[in-house]
Amino acid sequence: MVDAPGIVDALAHDPETRDRISFRATLPARAAVAATTGTRLHPETTTRLEARGADPLWSHQARAIDALLAGRNIAITTGTASGKSLAYQVPVVEEVVTGGTGTALLLVPTKALAQDQLRSLRSWLVPDLRAVTYDGDTAPADRSWARKNANVVLTNPEMLHVGMLPFHRRWATFLMRLRYVVVDEMHGLRGIFGAHVAFLLRRLRRLCEHYHASPAFCFTSATVGHAAGLAESLCGLPVEVVADDGGPRAERELVVWERPMVDRESGRRTSAHTETGALLARFVEAGQCSLAFARSRRGTELVAATARRLLTERGAPELAARVSPYRAGYLPEERRELERMLDDGRLLGVAATNALELGIDVGGLDVAILDGFPGTLASFRQQIGRAGRGDRRAVAVLVTGDDQLDRWYADHPEELLSRPPEAAVVNLANPFVVGPQVACAAHELPLSPPDHRYFGDPLDDAVRDLTLADRLKPRHGRFYWAGPRAPAPTVGLRSGIGHEVELVEGRDGRLVGTVDESRAFEVAHPGAIYVHRGAQWRVESLDPAAGRAALSPADDADEYTQVRSETEIEVVGGPDGRVSIGFGEAHLGSVEVATQVTGYRRRRVSTGEVIENVALDLPPRTLTTRAIWYSAAPTVLTAAGLDPSRFLASAHAAEHALIGLLPLFAICDRWDVGGVSLADHPSTAGPTVFVYDGYPGGAGIAELAFADLERHVAATLDLVTRCPCRHGCPSCVQSPKCGNLNEHLDKAGAVTLLGVLAGAGAQPDGTDPEPGSDGGSLL
Repeated sequence: MVDAPGIVDALAHDPETRDRISFRATLPARAAVAATTGTRLHPETTTRLEARGADPLWSHQARAIDALLAGRNIAITTGTASGKSLAYQVPVVEEVVTGGTGTALLLVPTKALAQDQLRSLRSWLVPDLRAVTYDGDTAPADRSWARKNANVVLTNPEMLHVGMLPFHRRWATFLMRLRYVVVDEMHGLRGIFGAHVAFLLRRLRRLCEHYHASPAFCFTSATVGHAAGLAESLCGLPVEVVADDGGPRAERELVVWERPMVDRESGRRTSAHTETGALLARFVEAGQCSLAFARSRRGTELVAATARRLLTERGAPELAARVSPYRAGYLPEERRELERMLDDGRLLGVAATNALELGIDVGGLDVAILDGFPGTLASFRQQIGRAGRGDRRAVAVLVTGDDQLDRWYADHPEELLSRPPEAAVVNLANPFVVGPQVACAAHELPLSPPDHRYFGDPLDDAVRDLTLADRLKPRHGRFYWAGPRAPAPTVGLRSGIGHEVELVEGRDGRLVGTVDESRAFEVAHPGAIYVHRGAQWRVESLDPAAGRAALSPADDADEYTQVRSETEIEVVGGPDGRVSIGFGEAHLGSVEVATQVTGYRRRRVSTGEVIENVALDLPPRTLTTRAIWYSAAPTVLTAAGLDPSRFLASAHAAEHALIGLLPLFAICDRWDVGGVSLADHPSTAGPTVFVYDGYPGGAGIAELAFADLERHVAATLDLVTRCPCRHGCPSCVQSPKCGNLNEHLDKAGAVTLLGVLAGAGAQPDGTDPEPGSDGGSLL
């Protein structure tokens, strides 16, 4: 049987498909590096490791185990399927079999992952290891048993926030014995959510100290930039990074698959779902166990349906029956059955949503196909790591999508392998996070001056504001909570203002998700198509006063919606930073953004056809946040050949491209940021492009953009210049979230404006750009 790389060879020689393969690279096989722990493990632990086939340990596992047993904080950032969970399970097992009374707390992002970890811990068959999940589904009687008896608790940040820390006296025995805190999938703890979790972990540490405990922290993560800095920001303690992967890896081939262009004027290409489905069918037909990742639940259905249709048309209905979608809507039992079917070969092809990249427990995959770049190198490398778990040669295929990141990586495919991972950041000074979190801490225990070591300098302002609001009362040098009720239930971990809009299914009131109040009008307005964890919903109604939006399922709807809005932006207090960039300037500072949603457009996903334009009457919203803004003097732009009548459309197009490529330099999503472009702004007296954090107080994204602005601008210029479309397309200067529905865009003018900011060519007076502003280097 031809293996997966052999199928790629055939595709590369097929006249119909060879031009689609724009890049191939072989990732060599790697042998395991075995090691023993410096600490002698209990014989029972060693016996159970042998029974699991995990003896000898891999080098990174041994190093991590030694560090945790010694009480040091670590972040494990090795690759997919490298046995990270074993590295923290061994110290937990060792504690139990040696007769210790220590406990462990595991924070995992999803209930499904908590169940996976629970099964794994119980599979050690250690009689006194009492592991339980503690989440919103846990029955009251089981919660009581867990508090009194469990020595390992698996939960999520939200449950720790509202269900455990406010009731710490009930958990006193568990907390006074707490030895290990495991935080899974650290790379997801960024932005506002990451800042809240950072304060949550500080509140946990504070309570542990109250009960005379000092647990060691273990973070696990896909590859992430500045892992030590992120981990230390999250827990407030020194952290040792374990990054040298000692696990084995089969040879793997990476392929970049470019879809043919069908209309150069608009830049339209063939469907990524169709191309992914066709590839899935080709590999399944050859007997290769394959997993395709799509960005939405509808995408998984389309990919799986395409693969099944093609296999049936080729006279292989029995193979078509061995292809299935895999998505968040399945019950845990259904999900486990699909995983078993993949493992034992009953299923050969599965299409899964990106949201489930962390929750799929399968091994021995021959092929991973990515229906579009997943947004970050951390996710990309995690997904392609699903292929090649055994010793068989494997293949990972990236089918490039339509947006700017996909286009950039299509032009620079070698960067997929060599580029350092993006940095994640948390803003520990955001007052919209600090205040609510300090309120929660005060409710748990009175605040006193020594608490500065947990909450830092922002503590003083937060205490003052809460005291003036009669939420804190000073007494004998300490500050006591004086609010009418516990604050934690009113503080959402994923928002920056403490207020969230609940998204509920209209029929039964089931909670689907939440959205920050500041973004509700843009993403959850009446009539909006809202995508949550791959599932598609239609918003039937929105009640801002009640903080609730009613949704109905819309997975079969062949449409998406785009809001039309009007935005004004004002610089607050002047810029904090200013630098020359090329022949222009860049600034960093606080801004106030006033946005009013005035309507939305319905479009078909399949064809892009406009279905209708709908007017909305919604009040304006104001956001105070952080921003970076770029400007160039009108005289410079005019000398570069850009007529003043084109300033606005050129800045508008450049804004979209800059936002689209920002995730190259920071772990963020285009939906985490907003943009405003003007032909003239009072703060700069010229054309200006603002890129701002989409959350109150800022999430640290503007600061990352300002620190890397020259590379960011140069990469954006390169992207727009290379794009083969004539007047602009989703791969260069169009945006799916444009408040003007991608009208009034000047691609050629954007190239001129970005060229001025990148320092391309000479100044109008013949001089070079200012020192430190070379801007012409791409990376």
